[in-house]
Amino acid sequence: MRKIRVKSVILFGSIFFCLQVNGQEKNVYQQTSSGVEISIPNSVTGVKKIRLQPVNDQIIHVTSISGKDFPADKSLMSVKPSSTNVKFSVQSENEVVVLSTAALKVQVSTKTGLITYLDQNNQLLLAQSKNAIPALLPKVYNGEPSFQVAQLFDAQENEAYYGLGQHQQGLVNYRGRRVDLVQYNTEIAVPFVISNKGYGILWDNYSITRAGDMREYDDLNALRLISKDGKEGWLTASYALKSAPKKVVLTRPVSEISQNWLSDQHKFPAGVAMNDAIVTYEGDVESGLGGLYQLQLKYAGYIKVWLDGKLVAEYWRQAWNPGSAIVDMELVKNKKVKFKMEWLPDGTESYIGLTVLTPAPEELKNTFALHSESGAAVDYYFIAGLNADQVISGYRTVTGKAVLMPKWAMGFWQSRERYKTEDDILSTVKEFRDRKIALDNIVLDWSYWKEPEWGSQEFDPARFPNPDNMIKTVHKQNVNIMISVWPKFNKGFDIYDEFDKKDFLYKRNIEEGRRDWIGKGYENTFYDAFNPKAREALWSLMNKRLYSKGIDAWWMDATEPDMHSNISVQHRKDLMNPTYAGSSTTYFNAFPLVNAKGIYEGQRQVKPNDRVFILTRSAYAGLQRYAAAAWSGDIASRWEDMKSQIGAGVNFSLSGMPYWTMDIGGFSVEKRYEEAKGADLEEWRELNARWYQFGTFVPLFRVHGQYPFREIYNIAPADHPAYKSMVYYNQLRYRLMPYIYSLAGQTYQKDYTMMRGLMMDFPQDLKASNLNDAFMFGPSLLINPVYTYKDRNRKVYLPSGQGWFDLYSGKFYNGGQEIKADAPYETMPVYVKEGTILPTGPSLQYTSEKPADPLTLFVYTGKDATFSLYEDEGTNYNYEKGAFATIDFNYSEATKSLTIAARKGTFKGMLQNRTIRVVVISANQAKSLDFNQKADHEVKYSGKQTVIKL
Repeated sequence: MRKIRVKSVILFGSIFFCLQVNGQEKNVYQQTSSGVEISIPNSVTGVKKIRLQPVNDQIIHVTSISGKDFPADKSLMSVKPSSTNVKFSVQSENEVVVLSTAALKVQVSTKTGLITYLDQNNQLLLAQSKNAIPALLPKVYNGEPSFQVAQLFDAQENEAYYGLGQHQQGLVNYRGRRVDLVQYNTEIAVPFVISNKGYGILWDNYSITRAGDMREYDDLNALRLISKDGKEGWLTASYALKSAPKKVVLTRPVSEISQNWLSDQHKFPAGVAMNDAIVTYEGDVESGLGGLYQLQLKYAGYIKVWLDGKLVAEYWRQAWNPGSAIVDMELVKNKKVKFKMEWLPDGTESYIGLTVLTPAPEELKNTFALHSESGAAVDYYFIAGLNADQVISGYRTVTGKAVLMPKWAMGFWQSRERYKTEDDILSTVKEFRDRKIALDNIVLDWSYWKEPEWGSQEFDPARFPNPDNMIKTVHKQNVNIMISVWPKFNKGFDIYDEFDKKDFLYKRNIEEGRRDWIGKGYENTFYDAFNPKAREALWSLMNKRLYSKGIDAWWMDATEPDMHSNISVQHRKDLMNPTYAGSSTTYFNAFPLVNAKGIYEGQRQVKPNDRVFILTRSAYAGLQRYAAAAWSGDIASRWEDMKSQIGAGVNFSLSGMPYWTMDIGGFSVEKRYEEAKGADLEEWRELNARWYQFGTFVPLFRVHGQYPFREIYNIAPADHPAYKSMVYYNQLRYRLMPYIYSLAGQTYQKDYTMMRGLMMDFPQDLKASNLNDAFMFGPSLLINPVYTYKDRNRKVYLPSGQGWFDLYSGKFYNGGQEIKADAPYETMPVYVKEGTILPTGPSLQYTSEKPADPLTLFVYTGKDATFSLYEDEGTNYNYEKGAFATIDFNYSEATKSLTIAARKGTFKGMLQNRTIRVVVISANQAKSLDFNQKADHEVKYSGKQTVIKL
């Protein structure tokens, strides 16, 4: 029997604890002012030392290394250092060191190095898996020593995983999936995962990362392949021509489909014109291992997949921006499944790839991994919380507050690819005002410069002869103007030469002579946003040539960075090497973060009190502190792409960043829509109407895309149901502005999240938590987009635990049931949670046109309800100094009374007196969403508490 005794030695302000095991003294851990360092002499994962540092009672910073010395803390994402003010204790017993705070107990086995997280009631939150994997594998990148870093955790029963940025697979719950965190147009990598079991993990690493199932995808030949005519070992690929679709001109055996990049174009057979080809892959697949096989599909052009004769996937994407999708295939052991895939390439260069993730082995089935290409240590934050909002608040504690966007950004944005002239901009704004369609922002996309001078940030005088006057004219109509700025510079003009001389540019794209797609094609490269001097230079250029003219906001495009489409990920890393910070392998994913940092800090230095607004195509953990929102990139104008944006937006929001948007209508357009007539034109109009309905209820309300033009009046005439629907939802957005801007205020004041996955508000309802096609907009509105052509109803699940009211009619439904909801052309199913106070304002043409007076409160009874109205000056940072006001509304179901609390706070221009109208809706008394209906109660409010008996 072993005898264990703990003793301590104090040295240089730290406490060293030792174990005596059978009389042999061994160093175990060193307690410091900020935490504890633990030695792991017999680690099973390669970790030699682990450091635990409380940030607060619910957040632990974990660092694991394979040597003696911890690396210098130079995090790009974290702004909150470990605190020396957190009360914690450290104990050691039975080869386990335990660090305890008021909320957590973190156990570290000194025998294995494995970590377990418990709450203070000893309930398990998270445990590192006993199926240990190497945590630190030595590597060298660009001459810099580094490690591949990884952790494997056990998954609990019914555990679900969310967040991880924005992805296009249409999924919300990532349990059992592999999620690739790599920046790419339409894919945003954010290494923050949130669990429904009361915690999140912020993985402090900037390299390409796999989350969930970390295994490699296999080639198709991981399956037993049987050709169309019954021969084992391959599938049959048949090549016909669109000009003669019934005539097969070539067949060949294939067991690998991997035409993924520009460098793979040689894999397409010579003698077949790709732009005229119809390619069919046919045969049977089977396996001696039954289970779920996940097929990863990469595609450009039209693609269809059938399994046993059932169409399971149908997509389209332009060739310059291939899409990706996951197709699930359940196999029964040694049972054949008939496989067919049809591909119509897009143009003379196109893409097709198909790989497979086989069923997870038993030891990995109930695990969740994080695996990164490069890092100095295993470095992450464990963040506990009683609910998802608390976990996200913890994320923002570490990475920074979500600064409040200007109020106008909550209004409607009009954009297209692109307004080519000054007159295009001015005539569009005028048309909106003439038609009385509300508008707050117009966007000037790329190529406002002279064709060869990408990066000059100067207007082409031939098309924009007086940009100063153009901007002033837009402002006079109470519209803001946002402009596109790329991190790109063409070779051959003064700004390029200046940046090149100062070593601010990545060099290799120039050395390779690669040209872009504009005009004759121009040699170009991107600037190194990791270099602080380069960031200052870019902002100085933007300030001198754009901001000083009155530009209001910044559209930072291609921030992955995307120097050239369709080159391999490795080649993309090569084009970035080296960055100012170090190897591009180590820092690959962080470019959008440091790029936004330069713009935000630069503008706040020039005009410290004017709210910054940045829209960026890529993002990373911490972006919210730089007044940056993200959009979902160059998605296709397709129904299935519209549906995928639901999961994309939900998981981006669950990644801790509250401001997200998408191209309403989709960006990339099929040729059948470009000059659409008849049935195609009607589908185009309905697609846009349905997408517009959905887009009304995301944080930022923005339309954008390629031709056809995206203005409401260019989509459909005024007497068309599409036009009527879009105008209705445009005005509904503005009517809801008191609700929406209050939610925005809470994102800063209370770390709130506007676009909410259902797991946030209904964590006990597993059916709701796993829905991929619904979400909450704020605390009250259940949003159910219609994403199928000609659907006039859709299945809607109403989460359990409360009743629901139809937004439009006021009809009541019990929760916990699935209903067939009406979805006529002009409306989308939206339901209001029982126990809701929904504040609405007057009709507006722009957000600052007039204050929210009268304020109409729609009170949905049945349960107690609360809402806090938030107001401030709208465009400056005085709210950071306390210049804002709140009015709390509280409804009591027991007393049937509404309390309007005394106003708290003040700000310049605050409305001192207002009329508050109250409309009461109950299960027995339905009322429509009519803003002009007679109120049940009306009060004059001057800031003092008022109680109304309903």
